[in-house]
Amino acid sequence: MSAPRVVIADDQALVRAGFRMILASDGIEVVAEAVNGVEAVQAVRRTRPDVVLMDIRMPEMDGLEATRRILTGDSPDQPRVVILTTFDLDQYVYAALAAGASGFLLKDVTPEQLVASVRLVRAGDALLAPSITRRLVDRFARRDSPAATAHRDLATLTPRELEVLTLIAHGHTNAELAGQLHLSEATVKTHVARILGKLGLRDRVQAVILAYETGIVGPGRTESE
Repeated sequence: MSAPRVVIADDQALVRAGFRMILASDGIEVVAEAVNGVEAVQAVRRTRPDVVLMDIRMPEMDGLEATRRILTGDSPDQPRVVILTTFDLDQYVYAALAAGASGFLLKDVTPEQLVASVRLVRAGDALLAPSITRRLVDRFARRDSPAATAHRDLATLTPRELEVLTLIAHGHTNAELAGQLHLSEATVKTHVARILGKLGLRDRVQAVILAYETGIVGPGRTESE
């Protein structure tokens, strides 16, 4: 697999330069930089990157709206969007994830973590630590949203797949799921892939959000409920 191609959107020149240098040192090409959301959308359409590192608070158009515009439609060539933030529990981060972002990074991420994260999301994985997933969604999941807003048909899932989805929403990794369900990790990965495919979800971040918005799980509820 070729090296990921990246767009960096951040209104701080120092952040852009620092991230570019780190990524370039590992052979990852930064194909464009943007200082606001408008430029980010234009850069993505022009360069078709694999990954977008997106700040939220930017002039003219913020990263949230830019993420929505970039991920609108069903094109298989859509990039993965990773939100950059200085806050690990910012309500805007939840909104960005709901809009389709694949995860978030704190701006004080180490060089090793930055490089690994870009490669991880390019490979299709979500970029959220299980503990952060629980805290983030527990805090910001919209409990007043009617289940009907989650338009995907959960009835297509088998009982086992529904069980796996519930555990994912509680922040378990594939290894933890395998141990709890007495399955191999390969079998768990198969279940996860089928869940995402049946529900038309991008990744497990979207699966977590769907589980909360449909009421499968909720803030304060335990796995046995």
